[in-house]
Amino acid sequence: MLVLEKNALSEEIESLVNQFGKDRSALLQILQAIQRKHKHISDFAQQEVARMMDIHPVEVNSVISFYSFLYSEPKGRNIVRLCQTISCDMLGKEKIEEAVQRELGITFGQTTKDKRITLEYTNCLGMCDQGPAMLVNEKVYTKLDPETAINILNSIK
Repeated sequence: MLVLEKNALSEEIESLVNQFGKDRSALLQILQAIQRKHKHISDFAQQEVARMMDIHPVEVNSVISFYSFLYSEPKGRNIVRLCQTISCDMLGKEKIEEAVQRELGITFGQTTKDKRITLEYTNCLGMCDQGPAMLVNEKVYTKLDPETAINILNSIK
């Protein structure tokens, strides 16, 4: 990371700490704001947050690793999460999973080479009565079949 980029990121984090405060209860909001802008929370950003909030860097990293929607590594522009609960399994999740992987040429846990789409599993979307369910960025899709899932992917490619 270039010095100018680091300085800009430090200033941005300082502004967030001033906005949300140094209390531990502000940590999640600060991390979410960093991720919204940068699509992940780099090691440097984690160190800066810890320094400015007077907490240990391990505490920052533990929050990031605890929450599945926070990332320490870059992801694709679009995050596609497939629900992996037993309800979605029973309603045909496996067919959706196979179709999506075949269409994108990657498996879950990977990102397309063009960095457009990352595939992930999620534990529950709260749509157990409408499965299989998939979350694309922040929009939930329910009652999926393979064709519908592929059409959704094509709309974000």
